Amino acid sequence: MAFSSRSPCCHASETAEEGSDLHSLNDLQEDPDVADSKDSNPQGNQRREYSDESDEFDEEEEEDEDSSDDSQIDESDVVVLGTGNFTAFLEANTYVLVEFYAPWCGHCQALMPEWAQAASELKGVVPLAKVDATQHDELGSKYGVQGYPTILFFIDGVNKPYKGLRTRDEIVKWVKSKMGPAVVTISSISEAEPLLTSDATIAVAYLENPKGTEAEELTLAARQEEAVMFYMTSQMDVAQMFSLELEKNPSLVLLKKQHEKHLLFDGVFERKAIRDFVFANKLPLIISFNKETAPQIFESDIKKQVLLFAVHEEYERLGPMYEEVSRSFRGQIIFIHVNLSDTESTGILDFFGISGDSTSIMAFTGEQHGPKFLYEDEISIEGLKMFCKNFLASKLKAYMKSQPIPHQNDDDVKIVVGKNFDDIVLDESKDTLLELYAPWCGHCQALEPVYNKLGKRLRGIDSIVIAKMDAIANEHPRAKSDGYPTILFFPAGQKSFDPVTFDGERTVKGFYQFLKRNAAIPFSLPKPSQSQQNSPAAPVSATIEKTSSGEQLKDEL
Repeated sequence: MAFSSRSPCCHASETAEEGSDLHSLNDLQEDPDVADSKDSNPQGNQRREYSDESDEFDEEEEEDEDSSDDSQIDESDVVVLGTGNFTAFLEANTYVLVEFYAPWCGHCQALMPEWAQAASELKGVVPLAKVDATQHDELGSKYGVQGYPTILFFIDGVNKPYKGLRTRDEIVKWVKSKMGPAVVTISSISEAEPLLTSDATIAVAYLENPKGTEAEELTLAARQEEAVMFYMTSQMDVAQMFSLELEKNPSLVLLKKQHEKHLLFDGVFERKAIRDFVFANKLPLIISFNKETAPQIFESDIKKQVLLFAVHEEYERLGPMYEEVSRSFRGQIIFIHVNLSDTESTGILDFFGISGDSTSIMAFTGEQHGPKFLYEDEISIEGLKMFCKNFLASKLKAYMKSQPIPHQNDDDVKIVVGKNFDDIVLDESKDTLLELYAPWCGHCQALEPVYNKLGKRLRGIDSIVIAKMDAIANEHPRAKSDGYPTILFFPAGQKSFDPVTFDGERTVKGFYQFLKRNAAIPFSLPKPSQSQQNSPAAPVSATIEKTSSGEQLKDEL
């Protein structure tokens, strides 16, 4: 289902396998590779398990790290930045490409020679710099660094992420593509005509003086906007082709192919006002979700989204109403239509927990693991406007997807869904071990017989609950997963606190030892009688069997 790929990086939280939680719906666009956590200790023995392929990547990465020789890399053209000189350097340079890295990160080490060569090739054009984010954590926090390496392109101090391949050639090509004129001058009707038939969104300004203060303000605004091309003209006949206001100088128009095709700027002709106008109006009022429009959604600076799930015929009826609401929240919320008849909508329906049987409207914060909100009233302009206002004001109750509660749930491993999470997991009288799994996860499938055996061994202990939840089909604010499987322990009498994440050996013995250490209610396995020891049919709950290592599980370890 991935629409495009990106270079791998060491992420603070990452789901690697297809079908996992979407990041701002972003997994519908990207297929991320997996590596160590931003916050993990590379010398530690804990490593998240995601897929067999990721294990192979890890082995290759270790081989690459062993064979690399950093001493042979000439980084003399790479500027080293930190807290003390970062701001001053950005102020002194219009363009700067900055890598935020961690010394232990294998992907950062692999990037090092490419970065150094790109810095040499771009010397005198755009400086390439690097920041050790483990030593300058405040800079990483300020610029939202969630994984390594993170590469940001600064233009007049405002940053945009670099998402291309991390090779010298790609970095150099991408930077040079940003170095063309921010504003293109149109001098004749023949130069203007192709723009009138273009599918691109463009901004055109009429300026009497193409080298004056207004032109400089336009250029500064244009540098901050990648999705819209900026043009200017001082020719009246050219300006008339774009329906610019000749009596108003300077004047600016935004041209789009969607609704509101011709929008005149009526603010003060200054950088911020121009950029805000373009930012708020460049997107269509409604974006139809599909493979081609995905980048408009995922790469937009506007993160909050409202989605209308409807078949085409129903959208024809609701569309005008939906557009009217969108006009009131331009620049604040992206309004999206998901066609329920389109096969490309399957993944997004699963993510939101929508059956697709009927029309639905949901709001989404656009944040990883962020809450979703279901519109439950009769669809009307006023009702939707109030829904959006409350969404922006964080006044809505989050919607959690859930499978039906099982009719029978008396197996050794209890089935948890969103609707019975509180009753089972947050029961203060029980110590609860909960596995969050994904049905497609190979590691979850490998863990299942071990986890079932653990439940069988502990079935006679009333104070302990061994449970599992399909984290793809169910949600709960207390069930947060950075990958699959994630195993959380909720001690009895302490359910209001964050759960303890299990990070030990995934064996019956490993789980047992963890529970003995962390259970709020002490427990002991019943000791077998002589007859039970000699009987092959002795109940498992009253028998202490040997583990694969030959050691017996004991009450005191």
